[in-house]
Amino acid sequence: MFTPQGPSLRELARQALSSVEHGYDLLAPKFDHTPFRTPDSLLCAVRRALAEIGPFEHGLDLCCGTGAGMTVLREVCRRSVTGVDFSAGMLEAGRERAALPHPSPGDARGAGAPAVSWVRGDVHALPFKPVFDLVVSFGAFGHFLPHELDGVFAQAHSVLRPGGRFAFPLPAPATPRSSWYWAALGFDAAMRVRNALWRPPFVMYYRPFRLGLARRKLEQAGFTVELCALPEFGRRADGSPRCRMVVATRT
Repeated sequence: MFTPQGPSLRELARQALSSVEHGYDLLAPKFDHTPFRTPDSLLCAVRRALAEIGPFEHGLDLCCGTGAGMTVLREVCRRSVTGVDFSAGMLEAGRERAALPHPSPGDARGAGAPAVSWVRGDVHALPFKPVFDLVVSFGAFGHFLPHELDGVFAQAHSVLRPGGRFAFPLPAPATPRSSWYWAALGFDAAMRVRNALWRPPFVMYYRPFRLGLARRKLEQAGFTVELCALPEFGRRADGSPRCRMVVATRT
């Protein structure tokens, strides 16, 4: 499906009937050939926005997958970049991808680039002290039920230095007049039926994670929250940005 190099329908079905961790282990070798990978246009927009409030010293990519977001951190962090994920398969694919010559979303830094580390870990219990001044995440929050976000955001808070930033892009929700709205609604409904009938569950919901919920949970975790419009994606008919970067600061 998706591209000739991507997973087949049969492979996707097998992955969807696994746990989240094992499903991503299976998907990892072909993940970058699917629409699930964060698009370069979004990576570039976030990099430019972070460059305006940086530079940073030490960066962490939360739920890094194959490392698309790591390319952003390598452009805005001076000393070190760390990716953490619970899927060993995704981390291995990320290491292999990083070893190949490929264009980054910005200009390559070449000599003097930050040190890069890949760590297998659980976002519910991160194995780090408060050493980072930037934490990012791309597209991972659909894997957490709303009540789990308290713990996830608390963990992000715990690994940041005072004044450190936790940043992630958040597109505006699709309107009911959009085909994307109905596609996401159908996908979430199918996943709920799947999880009601099959174990282990595969948590992946597109619709519950919204700006109001994220902001409230971040503030409860001890962050102050700012919003940065990503102008590359334009504005909706009501004038609101189509995509924002949420910047939560540990105070």
